Amino acid sequence: MIGCLCIHGFTGSPYEVAPLVDFFKKRTDWLLRIPTLPGHGDTLRLKGISYREWLEHAEVELKWLLDQCEKVYVIGFSMGGMIASYLSTKYPVDKLVLLSAAAYYINLKQLAEDMKEIVRDSFRGNLASNELFQRYKKKITETNIGATIQFRKLVAEIRPMLPEVKVPTLIAQGEADGIVPMKSAQYLYESIGANKKEILYIPKSKHHICHCEDNELLFEKILSFLVI
Repeated sequence: MIGCLCIHGFTGSPYEVAPLVDFFKKRTDWLLRIPTLPGHGDTLRLKGISYREWLEHAEVELKWLLDQCEKVYVIGFSMGGMIASYLSTKYPVDKLVLLSAAAYYINLKQLAEDMKEIVRDSFRGNLASNELFQRYKKKITETNIGATIQFRKLVAEIRPMLPEVKVPTLIAQGEADGIVPMKSAQYLYESIGANKKEILYIPKSKHHICHCEDNELLFEKILSFLVI
C-alpha cells in the first residue's frame, strides 16, 4: 500500500491542501493522512505552542503511515513544506513534494499588488467577498507574536538541513505569491541534496497554490512525479 502525508501551513488548516487530497481520493487508493497541527484549524489557538510540537505531531502521523505502508510520500504546503523537508531527513520517505514552501517568506512586491486589489474591492463594496482580504485578515487578527517567533525558529532550524534531503523532490511555486517569494523555490532547489529534483512555477497562482485556477494541471504533474 502507498501512503501520503499532506501537511498544511502556518496559521492554516487541512483546507489549504484539500483540493489536492480530493484529487488523490478520486484517482488513487492511497492511504491519506491530513493532520491539523497543534493550535491550528478553523479557530487558531497558537498561544503557548512550540514549533517542536508541530514537528512532533507531523512525526507521529508519518510514523503511523510508515507502519502501514510499503511506500510513503510527504507533501507540504508553505510551513508544511519545511516540516516535510525535515521529515525526509529523518525517516525513509520515498518522495517529497514542496508547495509554496516557506524557506523565505513575504514577497513585498506581490504583497503590495495584493493590497492594491483589496483597496479597489473596498471602494467597490466587495471586500467581504475578497478571498485575499479574508485570508490576510485571519492571519493578522488571530496570530500572536509568540506564534510568529515559533514559525521563524522552525524555518531557521530546518534551512541548514536542506542539503540532507536526498529523496526525489518536486518544488512548485506560484509566481503571484504574496507570502512566499519565488526566490524561496530557487533556494530550495539549489540547497536540497537530492539527485532528482524538479521545480515548477505556476504563473497565475498566489500563495494558496492548491486553490489556484490551474490546480488540475498542477495536481496531474504531482501525481505523475509521484508514481513514475
